[in-house]
Amino acid sequence: MANLKDIRTRIDSVKNTQQITRAMKMVSAAKLRRAQHAITNLRPYALKLLQTISNISVTQRVSHPLMSESPNPKKVLMVVLTSDRGLCGGFNNNVNKFAYNYYSENKDKYDVLDLYFIGTKGRDFFKYRGIEVDDCMPNLSKEICYTLAAKTADRLMSHFTEGHYDAVKIVYNEFKSAIQQNVVSETLLPIDTTSASFRTAEDCKFSEDFIFEPAPEEIIDDLLVKHFSTQVYRCMAESVAAEHGARMSSMESATKNAGEMISKLTLTYNKMRQASITTELIEITSGAEALKG
Repeated sequence: MANLKDIRTRIDSVKNTQQITRAMKMVSAAKLRRAQHAITNLRPYALKLLQTISNISVTQRVSHPLMSESPNPKKVLMVVLTSDRGLCGGFNNNVNKFAYNYYSENKDKYDVLDLYFIGTKGRDFFKYRGIEVDDCMPNLSKEICYTLAAKTADRLMSHFTEGHYDAVKIVYNEFKSAIQQNVVSETLLPIDTTSASFRTAEDCKFSEDFIFEPAPEEIIDDLLVKHFSTQVYRCMAESVAAEHGARMSSMESATKNAGEMISKLTLTYNKMRQASITTELIEITSGAEALKG
Protein backbone atom coordinates (compact mmCIF):
# COMPACT_ATOMS: atom_id res chain seq x y z
CA MET A 1 0.00 0.00 0.00
CA ALA A 2 1.30 3.48 -0.87
CA ASN A 3 2.47 5.67 1.98
CA LEU A 4 1.86 9.40 2.41
CA LYS A 5 5.11 10.35 0.68
CA ASP A 6 4.23 8.30 -2.44
CA ILE A 7 0.80 9.92 -2.65
CA ARG A 8 2.29 13.42 -2.28
CA THR A 9 4.76 12.63 -5.06
CA ARG A 10 1.92 11.37 -7.25
CA ILE A 11 -0.15 14.51 -6.60
CA ASP A 12 2.80 16.75 -7.56
CA SER A 13 3.38 14.70 -10.71
CA VAL A 14 -0.26 14.98 -11.80
CA LYS A 15 -0.23 18.73 -11.09
CA ASN A 16 2.82 19.15 -13.34
CA THR A 17 1.09 17.15 -16.07
CA GLN A 18 -2.02 19.31 -15.67
CA GLN A 19 0.04 22.47 -16.17
CA ILE A 20 1.49 21.02 -19.38
CA THR A 21 -1.88 19.98 -20.79
CA ARG A 22 -3.38 23.37 -19.88
CA ALA A 23 -0.52 25.15 -21.67
CA MET A 24 -0.89 22.90 -24.73
CA LYS A 25 -4.61 23.66 -24.83
CA MET A 26 -3.96 27.40 -24.80
CA VAL A 27 -1.35 27.10 -27.56
CA SER A 28 -3.69 25.00 -29.71
CA ALA A 29 -6.53 27.46 -29.12
CA ALA A 30 -4.37 30.35 -30.36
CA LYS A 31 -3.25 28.40 -33.43
CA LEU A 32 -6.82 27.26 -34.08
CA ARG A 33 -8.08 30.84 -34.31
CA ARG A 34 -5.56 31.63 -37.03
CA ALA A 35 -6.15 28.37 -38.89
CA GLN A 36 -9.93 28.76 -38.69
CA HIS A 37 -9.70 32.30 -40.04
CA ALA A 38 -7.53 31.09 -42.95
CA ILE A 39 -9.83 28.21 -43.94
CA THR A 40 -12.96 30.37 -43.63
CA ASN A 41 -11.48 32.88 -46.07
CA LEU A 42 -10.19 30.18 -48.43
CA ARG A 43 -13.38 28.15 -48.93
CA PRO A 44 -15.40 30.81 -50.86
CA TYR A 45 -12.43 31.53 -53.14
CA ALA A 46 -11.94 27.83 -53.94
CA LEU A 47 -15.65 27.38 -54.71
CA LYS A 48 -15.87 30.50 -56.89
CA LEU A 49 -12.79 29.50 -58.84
CA LEU A 50 -14.31 26.10 -59.62
CA GLN A 51 -17.60 27.72 -60.64
CA THR A 52 -15.78 30.06 -63.01
CA ILE A 53 -13.91 27.16 -64.61
CA SER A 54 -17.13 25.18 -64.92
CA ASN A 55 -19.09 28.00 -66.51
CA ILE A 56 -16.39 28.88 -69.04
CA SER A 57 -15.99 25.22 -70.02
CA VAL A 58 -19.76 24.87 -70.53
CA THR A 59 -20.38 28.07 -72.48
CA GLN A 60 -17.22 27.87 -74.59
CA ARG A 61 -17.28 24.07 -74.89
CA VAL A 62 -13.70 23.73 -73.70
CA SER A 63 -12.23 20.35 -72.80
CA HIS A 64 -9.02 19.69 -70.91
CA PRO A 65 -7.03 16.58 -69.89
CA LEU A 66 -7.39 17.47 -66.21
CA MET A 67 -11.18 17.32 -66.58
CA SER A 68 -11.25 14.13 -68.66
CA GLU A 69 -12.70 11.54 -66.33
CA SER A 70 -11.78 7.90 -66.82
CA PRO A 71 -14.92 5.74 -66.47
CA ASN A 72 -12.98 2.80 -65.01
CA PRO A 73 -9.72 3.98 -63.44
CA LYS A 74 -7.17 1.22 -63.03
CA LYS A 75 -4.25 3.17 -61.56
CA VAL A 76 -5.05 5.23 -58.47
CA LEU A 77 -2.89 7.32 -56.16
CA MET A 78 -4.34 7.84 -52.68
CA VAL A 79 -3.04 10.81 -50.68
CA VAL A 80 -3.37 10.30 -46.92
CA LEU A 81 -3.22 13.57 -44.96
CA THR A 82 -2.37 13.28 -41.25
CA SER A 83 -0.25 15.17 -38.71
CA ASP A 84 3.34 14.75 -37.54
CA ARG A 85 2.49 14.80 -33.83
CA GLY A 86 0.11 12.96 -31.56
CA LEU A 87 -1.82 14.03 -28.45
CA CYS A 88 -4.83 14.99 -30.57
CA GLY A 89 -7.37 12.31 -29.71
CA GLY A 90 -8.64 10.22 -32.61
CA PHE A 91 -7.59 12.74 -35.27
CA ASN A 92 -4.95 10.57 -36.94
CA ASN A 93 -6.49 7.22 -36.10
CA ASN A 94 -9.77 8.07 -37.86
CA VAL A 95 -8.02 9.00 -41.11
CA ASN A 96 -5.64 6.05 -40.97
CA LYS A 97 -8.43 3.53 -40.36
CA PHE A 98 -10.51 4.96 -43.21
CA ALA A 99 -7.55 4.87 -45.60
CA TYR A 100 -6.52 1.38 -44.48
CA ASN A 101 -10.02 0.00 -44.98
CA TYR A 102 -10.23 1.59 -48.43
CA TYR A 103 -6.83 0.18 -49.34
CA SER A 104 -7.72 -3.31 -48.10
CA GLU A 105 -11.05 -3.35 -49.95
CA ASN A 106 -9.79 -1.95 -53.27
CA LYS A 107 -6.18 -3.12 -53.69
CA ASP A 108 -7.37 -6.07 -55.81
CA LYS A 109 -9.85 -3.93 -57.74
CA TYR A 110 -7.18 -1.64 -59.24
CA ASP A 111 -4.07 -2.60 -61.16
CA VAL A 112 -2.15 0.02 -59.17
CA LEU A 113 -3.11 1.55 -55.82
CA ASP A 114 -0.22 3.60 -54.45
CA LEU A 115 -0.05 5.69 -51.29
CA TYR A 116 1.36 9.17 -50.82
CA PHE A 117 1.53 10.53 -47.27
CA ILE A 118 1.40 14.10 -46.05
CA GLY A 119 2.32 13.83 -42.37
CA THR A 120 4.36 11.10 -40.70
CA LYS A 121 1.59 9.53 -38.60
CA GLY A 122 -0.06 8.00 -41.65
CA ARG A 123 3.26 6.69 -42.98
CA ASP A 124 4.11 5.06 -39.64
CA PHE A 125 0.64 3.52 -39.40
CA PHE A 126 0.95 1.75 -42.77
CA LYS A 127 4.61 0.81 -42.36
CA TYR A 128 3.78 -0.90 -39.07
CA ARG A 129 1.26 -3.06 -40.95
CA GLY A 130 3.81 -4.06 -43.56
CA ILE A 131 2.41 -1.95 -46.40
CA GLU A 132 4.91 -0.39 -48.76
CA VAL A 133 5.14 3.40 -48.46
CA ASP A 134 5.90 5.26 -51.69
CA ASP A 135 6.59 8.76 -50.43
CA CYS A 136 5.94 11.10 -47.50
CA MET A 137 5.98 14.86 -46.92
CA PRO A 138 6.58 15.73 -43.22
CA ASN A 139 6.38 18.95 -41.18
CA LEU A 140 3.02 20.05 -42.55
CA SER A 141 1.90 22.09 -39.54
CA LYS A 142 5.16 24.08 -39.47
CA GLU A 143 5.46 24.85 -43.17
CA ILE A 144 1.91 25.06 -44.48
CA CYS A 145 1.67 27.76 -47.13
CA TYR A 146 0.44 28.11 -50.69
CA THR A 147 3.97 27.69 -52.08
CA LEU A 148 4.32 24.30 -50.41
CA ALA A 149 0.86 23.26 -51.61
CA ALA A 150 1.68 24.36 -55.16
CA LYS A 151 4.85 22.23 -55.20
CA THR A 152 2.92 19.23 -53.94
CA ALA A 153 0.13 19.88 -56.47
CA ASP A 154 2.64 20.10 -59.34
CA ARG A 155 4.09 16.75 -58.33
CA LEU A 156 0.69 15.07 -58.16
CA MET A 157 -0.42 16.69 -61.41
CA SER A 158 2.67 15.51 -63.26
CA HIS A 159 1.96 11.91 -62.19
CA PHE A 160 -1.57 12.27 -63.58
CA THR A 161 -0.73 14.02 -66.87
CA GLU A 162 2.14 11.61 -67.60
CA GLY A 163 -0.27 8.70 -67.32
CA HIS A 164 1.13 7.13 -64.18
CA TYR A 165 -2.32 7.31 -62.57
CA ASP A 166 -5.89 7.58 -63.82
CA ALA A 167 -7.17 9.21 -60.62
CA VAL A 168 -5.77 10.98 -57.57
CA LYS A 169 -7.79 10.73 -54.35
CA ILE A 170 -7.21 12.34 -50.96
CA VAL A 171 -8.32 11.37 -47.45
CA TYR A 172 -8.20 14.02 -44.73
CA ASN A 173 -10.01 15.51 -41.74
CA GLU A 174 -12.38 18.33 -42.69
CA PHE A 175 -12.68 21.05 -40.06
CA LYS A 176 -16.22 21.60 -38.77
CA SER A 177 -15.66 23.02 -35.31
CA ALA A 178 -13.25 22.78 -32.41
CA ILE A 179 -14.96 19.57 -31.28
CA GLN A 180 -15.94 18.09 -34.64
CA GLN A 181 -13.79 16.86 -37.50
CA ASN A 182 -15.14 14.71 -40.31
CA VAL A 183 -13.07 12.25 -42.34
CA VAL A 184 -13.53 13.15 -46.01
CA SER A 185 -12.50 11.32 -49.18
CA GLU A 186 -12.33 13.41 -52.36
CA THR A 187 -11.17 12.87 -55.92
CA LEU A 188 -8.65 15.58 -56.76
CA LEU A 189 -7.95 14.45 -60.32
CA PRO A 190 -9.65 14.42 -62.70
CA ILE A 191 -11.34 17.64 -61.62
CA ASP A 192 -15.10 17.25 -61.31
CA THR A 193 -16.88 20.41 -62.49
CA THR A 194 -20.40 18.99 -62.66
CA SER A 195 -21.27 19.87 -59.07
CA ALA A 196 -20.42 23.54 -59.56
CA SER A 197 -21.41 24.07 -63.20
CA PHE A 198 -24.61 24.43 -65.16
CA ARG A 199 -25.65 21.45 -67.22
CA THR A 200 -26.14 23.42 -70.44
CA ALA A 201 -25.05 26.76 -71.79
CA GLU A 202 -28.66 27.96 -71.74
CA ASP A 203 -28.79 27.56 -67.95
CA CYS A 204 -25.61 29.53 -67.45
CA LYS A 205 -25.53 33.25 -66.78
CA PHE A 206 -22.24 33.46 -68.67
CA SER A 207 -22.85 34.76 -72.16
CA GLU A 208 -21.53 32.82 -75.15
CA ASP A 209 -20.85 36.16 -76.80
CA PHE A 210 -18.08 37.08 -74.35
CA ILE A 211 -14.79 37.82 -76.07
CA PHE A 212 -11.93 36.18 -74.17
CA GLU A 213 -8.37 37.42 -74.29
CA PRO A 214 -6.42 35.18 -74.22
CA ALA A 215 -8.40 32.27 -75.67
CA PRO A 216 -10.76 30.31 -73.39
CA GLU A 217 -8.51 27.25 -73.70
CA GLU A 218 -5.54 29.17 -72.30
CA ILE A 219 -7.65 30.66 -69.50
CA ILE A 220 -8.99 27.24 -68.53
CA ASP A 221 -5.50 25.76 -68.61
CA ASP A 222 -4.18 28.44 -66.25
CA LEU A 223 -7.23 28.37 -63.96
CA LEU A 224 -7.17 24.59 -63.64
CA VAL A 225 -3.59 24.66 -62.38
CA LYS A 226 -4.50 27.39 -59.88
CA HIS A 227 -7.63 25.51 -58.87
CA PHE A 228 -5.79 22.25 -58.25
CA SER A 229 -3.11 24.00 -56.19
CA THR A 230 -5.83 25.80 -54.24
CA GLN A 231 -7.65 22.54 -53.57
CA VAL A 232 -4.49 20.90 -52.24
CA TYR A 233 -3.83 23.97 -50.09
CA ARG A 234 -7.43 23.93 -48.84
CA CYS A 235 -7.17 20.27 -47.81
CA MET A 236 -3.93 21.01 -45.96
CA ALA A 237 -5.49 24.01 -44.23
CA GLU A 238 -8.59 21.98 -43.31
CA SER A 239 -6.41 19.25 -41.82
CA VAL A 240 -4.24 21.67 -39.82
CA ALA A 241 -7.28 23.48 -38.42
CA ALA A 242 -8.90 20.15 -37.54
CA GLU A 243 -5.67 19.01 -35.86
CA HIS A 244 -5.53 22.10 -33.64
CA GLY A 245 -9.20 21.70 -32.76
CA ALA A 246 -8.75 18.02 -31.91
CA ARG A 247 -5.65 18.73 -29.82
CA MET A 248 -7.38 21.56 -27.96
CA SER A 249 -10.32 19.31 -27.10
CA SER A 250 -8.03 16.46 -26.14
CA MET A 251 -5.90 18.64 -23.87
CA GLU A 252 -9.01 20.14 -22.29
CA SER A 253 -10.23 16.63 -21.44
CA ALA A 254 -6.79 15.70 -20.13
CA THR A 255 -6.70 18.80 -17.93
CA LYS A 256 -10.14 18.00 -16.56
CA ASN A 257 -9.19 14.38 -15.89
CA ALA A 258 -6.01 15.49 -14.13
CA GLY A 259 -8.08 17.76 -11.87
CA GLU A 260 -10.38 14.88 -10.97
CA MET A 261 -7.39 12.64 -10.25
CA ILE A 262 -5.84 15.30 -8.02
CA SER A 263 -9.09 15.57 -6.05
CA LYS A 264 -9.24 11.79 -5.53
CA LEU A 265 -5.58 11.56 -4.52
CA THR A 266 -5.95 14.51 -2.15
CA LEU A 267 -8.96 12.86 -0.52
CA THR A 268 -7.04 9.60 -0.14
CA TYR A 269 -4.05 11.50 1.26
CA ASN A 270 -6.21 13.31 3.83
CA LYS A 271 -7.89 10.07 4.91
CA MET A 272 -4.56 8.32 5.38
CA ARG A 273 -3.12 11.31 7.20
CA GLN A 274 -6.14 11.46 9.51
CA ALA A 275 -5.88 7.71 10.17
CA SER A 276 -2.20 8.12 10.98
CA ILE A 277 -2.92 10.96 13.41
CA THR A 278 -5.71 8.99 15.05
CA THR A 279 -3.41 5.96 15.45
CA GLU A 280 -0.72 8.13 17.06
CA LEU A 281 -3.25 9.68 19.47
CA ILE A 282 -4.50 6.25 20.47
CA GLU A 283 -0.94 5.09 21.11
CA ILE A 284 -0.19 8.16 23.23
CA THR A 285 -3.41 7.77 25.21
CA SER A 286 -2.78 4.08 25.73
CA GLY A 287 0.75 4.77 26.95
CA ALA A 288 -0.45 7.44 29.38
CA GLU A 289 -3.09 5.10 30.79
CA ALA A 290 -0.51 2.37 31.17
CA LEU A 291 1.77 4.66 33.21
CA LYS A 292 -1.14 5.58 35.50
CA GLY A 293 -2.13 1.98 36.05
